Amino acid sequence: MKDTIIIGIAGGTGCGKSTLINKIKDEFNDEITILSHDFYYKQHNDIPFEERKKINYDHPNAFDTDIMIQHIKELAEGHTIERPVYDFTIHNRIDETVTVYPAKVIVVEGILIFENEELRNLCDIKVFIDTDADVRIIRRILRDVQERGRMLDNIVDQYLTTVKPMHEMFVEPSKKYADIIIPEGGFNQVALEMLTWRIHALLRNS
Repeated sequence: MKDTIIIGIAGGTGCGKSTLINKIKDEFNDEITILSHDFYYKQHNDIPFEERKKINYDHPNAFDTDIMIQHIKELAEGHTIERPVYDFTIHNRIDETVTVYPAKVIVVEGILIFENEELRNLCDIKVFIDTDADVRIIRRILRDVQERGRMLDNIVDQYLTTVKPMHEMFVEPSKKYADIIIPEGGFNQVALEMLTWRIHALLRNS
């Protein structure tokens, strides 16, 4: 599929990536396929649950990024893939997979997707969502409590010991690779309209 457009959307935890992606999805419907880096967390069947909780999930080594890169290439060539499924409540990948179909627009999202040179070079448009740290941690707390069944003290401990240091070490420096920096993600209506206009223009010319 030579006319496939790959859009990378990065930014720190709780920055508003999902809101932006959902609005893009509403605009383009079946023209869009979404791949999250979070789907590609490594499997740890050999590690007990209590030990899995201690893994640094905000480090690049926590991901099977090579598999994600291969899947993106296959989608761009018009092939379907079977992407992994990760269960955050057990800190592990499960045996099920999800069939993902190729589309004209592939959105790749994750906090660390611009940290990997090969992955970011696959992206035709690189977007970084820039949101204040205090807003991001509040959003992360709400998400982890409501959607992932986490306890508040564990969320705060993880944020201070791995999330914040890894953001400063890997995520924030990767912002320099972005083509577009959007404050507040999907809540920035002007930036959203400019991005969707650009995607429409690329699709017309593809």
